[in-house]
Amino acid sequence: PDHPGRPHICTHPHTTTHPHHVPPTAPAGPLQVVCGANAHHSIHRAAWLLGLPAPVTVPTPDGTLAPADLAAALERLDGRPLLAVATAGTTDSGAIDPLPALADLAAAHHARFHIDAAYGGPLLFSDAHRHLLTGLDRAHTVTLDLHKLGWQPVAAGFLAVPDTHDLTPLDHRADYLNADDDTEAGLPDLLGRSLRTTRRPDILKIAVTLKALGRRGIADLVDRTVKAARTLADLIEARPTLELHSHPTLTTVLFRPHGADDTTVATIRRRLLHDGRAVLGRATTPTGLWLKATLLNPHAHPDDLHTLLDLVEGHTPR
Repeated sequence: PDHPGRPHICTHPHTTTHPHHVPPTAPAGPLQVVCGANAHHSIHRAAWLLGLPAPVTVPTPDGTLAPADLAAALERLDGRPLLAVATAGTTDSGAIDPLPALADLAAAHHARFHIDAAYGGPLLFSDAHRHLLTGLDRAHTVTLDLHKLGWQPVAAGFLAVPDTHDLTPLDHRADYLNADDDTEAGLPDLLGRSLRTTRRPDILKIAVTLKALGRRGIADLVDRTVKAARTLADLIEARPTLELHSHPTLTTVLFRPHGADDTTVATIRRRLLHDGRAVLGRATTPTGLWLKATLLNPHAHPDDLHTLLDLVEGHTPR
């Protein structure tokens, strides 16, 4: 809700074109969202705004939602209408949950299945990397956001569904906006064009970009950016003064000076920001605080990456 590029919408559990996902008898109680601790914070805020119970949060110590842990959570909630949420590109590390296994579990427990692919979704353009999103087509709803690996404005996000009939619950008539006779006369139906009636036409920017670059053009930018992240990871491993958290799945690289405690890592990040030299994020994992470099520039050169690492080393307290 507070993140304009992530319109997480939980549709009613019976509005689906996948009848094998619907239990034979209607479950009782309000919809219960189940997500990993790695899920974006907007999942929790959306549940609150919709008046739903707080999401059941499954621990993700390895950074992804383990099928066994999701299964245990769903079993405990048997008899409730359920919405299971997976993430394809976490905010902290760019990790992708095991989508096919989670989709199987959602189907077995008659749960709706939502995938937040706001970060990782554009991998679909790439022949080299789209396999990482295997299972995405099993979701009832998918959040996509092109303000990272799509190079669009921050509000350029949308909700995708397998069939337009899944959006029937959102079809409302208001005489002052979309009266039948006005619509038949050719006036635009504002209620039928967006989840937010007064939303800016950011979809035009997406359409122009796709028209100008095409799938291959976007794929090339995605591939080059992923390659830059992997290059950065290799450069970090080659420096004895720096520690790499893990090799990146998308374009987020976590690292820190060897032996640095959380206070030191936070201090380095703030010094670089205050000096106007570099903007790095931060991510907390079970092993502590890490500097987070989310690469989004497909034209990043290895020299640029070396410079970034030099700056981190130069701002490390001695």
